[in-house]
Amino acid sequence: MKIRVDRSKCISAADCIAVAPGTFELDEEGIAIIKDPHGDTDAIIEEAARSCPTLAIIIEDDNGNQIYPEPTSKPSNPGAASAKGIQTTQATKPV
Repeated sequence: MKIRVDRSKCISAADCIAVAPGTFELDEEGIAIIKDPHGDTDAIIEEAARSCPTLAIIIEDDNGNQIYPEPTSKPSNPGAASAKGIQTTQATKPV
């Protein structure tokens, strides 16, 4: 599972931290960041993403398919995500 935070959408509600405190925290600007992609179970992380009022937390499966929020359309410029301040973290399970 891959977790991303779209910093341009985060409004510092901190709902994600209330649900998954092992995974998310606010940075010095009050924006959610991923502190540990293995800090909570996948189910809890998905619940945290659903709790975000602005849909700033994006979850993808291991193949890169967005599973939350459900994509409405593909971006016209796939490289634009990094230009918009999206933090990406790959959450891989230890073997």
